[in-house]
Amino acid sequence: AEVKYYPSDEPLKLALEHFNRGHFGIAARYFEDATTQAPKDATAWVGLAASYDRIGRFDLADRAYKQAIKLVGETTAILNNEGYSYMLRGKLVDARRKFLKAYERDPQNPTILNNLKLLDSSERYLRRDNDS
Repeated sequence: AEVKYYPSDEPLKLALEHFNRGHFGIAARYFEDATTQAPKDATAWVGLAASYDRIGRFDLADRAYKQAIKLVGETTAILNNEGYSYMLRGKLVDARRKFLKAYERDPQNPTILNNLKLLDSSERYLRRDNDS
């Protein structure tokens, strides 16, 4: 009997586990493996982008987000993640634009609402710093 090979989703499971523990560099490595094994897995691409965001590799994060968008379109979750990415970079206008686009699609989403609040507090803090 012929045995068919099915790629393991173990790298994705490990990537998510490490990401949730705050081990973003290790998570990125497992997400890279996951995207290599399953290049059409948008979850792996978004996770890879988010991991890159957390380690400050925004150039690589942008590429991973673009790949995820090619696969599933500009989803609410991706818009929210891109907004967070821009916030981490200090690009607050771009962050607000992405968060508001996500909010228009899902105004009750607690993560989006929280990110908008976080963005608002970041903007107030920056204004205070500039005023002193």
